[in-house]
Amino acid sequence: MAANEKFRDPVPETFETLEQAAEFWDTHDLTDYEEIWQPVEIQVRLKQSGVVVNIEPPLAERVTAFAQSQHISTESLVNRVLEEYLETRAA
Repeated sequence: MAANEKFRDPVPETFETLEQAAEFWDTHDLTDYEEIWQPVEIQVRLKQSGVVVNIEPPLAERVTAFAQSQHISTESLVNRVLEEYLETRAA
C-alpha cells in the first residue's frame, strides 16, 4: 500500500436494513469512495406561495435601495418591516 493511501473497508454490496446503511456511512467518509460515485438525474418541483402586492414605483425604488444598502433582498426587507409593523399593532 502506498504511503498516501489509507486502509478503508469495502462498501457492502447490499445492506440488510436502512439502519445498517446509516451505521456504515456514519463511520465512513463518502469522499474515500469516489470511484463508486455515479451521476444521477433528479427532478424537483418546488412550490412557492406568496402574495403579489403592487407598490408605487418611487416607493419600490426606495425600498430596493435601502435593502441593497443593508445587503438583504427586497423581499426580506419587506417581510421584516411588515412583521414588525404587525407585531406592534397586534399588541
